[in-house]
Amino acid sequence: MRRIALFCSVHARWVILAWALVAVAGIAVTAGVSSRLSASFTLPGEPGYEANQAILSAVGSGGAQDPALIVVGVPPGQEVTSSAVAAALARGDAALTKALTVPGRHAPRVISYASAGDRALVSRDLRTTFVLAYPPNDGGVDVKPLGQSAGAIYARAADLGPGTTVGVTGIGELTGSSGGGTGVLAETAIGALGAILILGFVFGSFLAILPLITALASILTTFLLVGTLTTVVDVSVFVQFIVALIGLGVAIDYSLLVVTRWREERGRGRTNQDSVQAALHTAGRSVLYSGLTVALGLLALVVLPVPFLRSIGYGGVLIPLVSVLVSSTLLPALLATAGPFLDRPRRRNARTGPSRGWSAWARLVIRHRRIAAVAGLAVLAALLVPAFSLVAGEPSSTSLASSGTTRQNAERLADASIPSGVLTPIQILTDPGHADAVLGTTRALPGVYGVLQTGTLADQAHGVAVIDVLPERETNAAGGTMLIDQVRSATAGMNTQVGGSGAQFQAFNHAVYGSFPLMLALIAVISLILLTRTFRSLVLAVKALALNALSVGATYGVLVLVWQKGHGSSALWNIAATGAITNFVPLMVFAFLFGLSMDYEVFILARIREAYDADPQSGTDTAIVEGLGRTGRLVTSAALILALSFFALSQAPDTDLKVLATGLGAGILLDATIVRALLVPALLSMFGPYNWWLPTRFARLLHIPPSSPRPPARHEIPAQPEQTAPTVSGTS
Repeated sequence: MRRIALFCSVHARWVILAWALVAVAGIAVTAGVSSRLSASFTLPGEPGYEANQAILSAVGSGGAQDPALIVVGVPPGQEVTSSAVAAALARGDAALTKALTVPGRHAPRVISYASAGDRALVSRDLRTTFVLAYPPNDGGVDVKPLGQSAGAIYARAADLGPGTTVGVTGIGELTGSSGGGTGVLAETAIGALGAILILGFVFGSFLAILPLITALASILTTFLLVGTLTTVVDVSVFVQFIVALIGLGVAIDYSLLVVTRWREERGRGRTNQDSVQAALHTAGRSVLYSGLTVALGLLALVVLPVPFLRSIGYGGVLIPLVSVLVSSTLLPALLATAGPFLDRPRRRNARTGPSRGWSAWARLVIRHRRIAAVAGLAVLAALLVPAFSLVAGEPSSTSLASSGTTRQNAERLADASIPSGVLTPIQILTDPGHADAVLGTTRALPGVYGVLQTGTLADQAHGVAVIDVLPERETNAAGGTMLIDQVRSATAGMNTQVGGSGAQFQAFNHAVYGSFPLMLALIAVISLILLTRTFRSLVLAVKALALNALSVGATYGVLVLVWQKGHGSSALWNIAATGAITNFVPLMVFAFLFGLSMDYEVFILARIREAYDADPQSGTDTAIVEGLGRTGRLVTSAALILALSFFALSQAPDTDLKVLATGLGAGILLDATIVRALLVPALLSMFGPYNWWLPTRFARLLHIPPSSPRPPARHEIPAQPEQTAPTVSGTS
């Protein structure tokens, strides 16, 4: 790291020019990256996914794509079942079919009471009916939700007269209207604005712009690499949000650590070039290990048999690695050339000693370490309990849009006592010879609201029949999921394949969470090696992994309380309880939070280890006070910056992104406060000298000089805060 710092200092102008050219290339590529990102979810080999692909291949519509619903209400005195209304519905069906027809594709499927004659499509009072509309979706091409214009087409053709209401709703339509939100650039700007305010407070000088410069270079470089990646593999559309917001937070965190250490070294009287080298040798090593742990959590997504998550793993792993590279090259060059000039007006006194406030907090925690440990563990345990009721699925329709015409049309169905399960039909592909048997068998199942044969005569002529099972409960709910299993079991032996959006989510859960133990084992083993190598202690590495697991579990509890149960989602985002957490969110929260929260562990413990190595005779408690005093404000500022980035991400229009942002933001704040500021110093103090224990054989395997525990000593708490840091040699 010293050699890198020296090279970048000597050739600073060339390094800055090189990164400027890369950033310009990133700007040129970024505009076109979004159009090349994929929103597809492929699950090869999973029965539910394969069934949906077979449905698309056979009839060209449906599958994982839920239908749009045209909701028709007639005025008092009329009934949907009358011949006049049925004839009007037939005209509307024909007009909508013509509007949805795409040359060269299968015909759309439009099913109404007029075509099916099934009373399941009509309310009990006979004044409300709904029409299922499946636009052509040949080859799995993404279908845009039907707008209210489709309802206008239907209403004009049906011409049912005054007092009639016609509107459009559906899962896709509700998702598309689930609350505005901002774009990725606006969200990044919000995060950057919050970051500059915090950085201005931390530095009190123009140094605050350096972390933003490194963040900008990191984000643009990552977008450049993601753009290149899209030419080789499909990359998920979520990656653009992840790169922009997490890239902003991580890059600022790393540069904040390096710049703070550079300023500290200058305060000790070192020359500017020596300060750059010392900062990169100490803080730069922490940044390197932190970046590797973040990359590890994201790289673990690659082992999952889900291309969508693999692409997030490929794209996401670039964020910390590029941020480390920028912080280790561009930042030293900027500090070597413009650092002293930017360190003005220095309205805040840049003390070279530890923070008095954080040192006092560390002594307080050490003095009451058992109480602090119990209190911290109690908070995490209280949040961990709701996590055991987490349901991984699709949010309920009530949480997708809280207002607007689409929501009003969905409420009209509910007011007519038509269950919301009709929004998520279970689709069965069979042959015409088994169609009647499948119809009769599925109608008899509990939880079934209605059963419709929706394939056209042309489809039957080609030897296929499609049957829609309308459940009483949405297939994301526990009852709806059970019904999928019951349908699959009841129709076994009838040449059937069971699909639909619910079956797709089932397939996702099986593919992802069936491989979850493998992912956990991979992360645990590699993290243990990395952390042991970083801290030169097996005890600290195991403790860090255990606290991370508790932190992630508590974050899941927050997701359950805020979103699944709705204690906060309605007040903050005007979104009702989701009833379930989108099935990929817990996995992504784990992958990102594991690495991001480990950043703070590395920042704090590396500094405590440095203080302990400088003066082992002073004891562990003195090292804790020194380390936390020097990193407490840094970690708090970094956590606030990341939390603001995730707050910006929560303003995205997609509910899934809101849920993901909530989990990441809550996890970061929990980790920076309860875990790192309370549990870490308390447990370190309780373990005393045994914190530094490393088995000789393990140390030899990792090429680390072994450390042995000293006899337990009485815990000594410094009576006064340290005013100056101990002089540390070039090695840490």
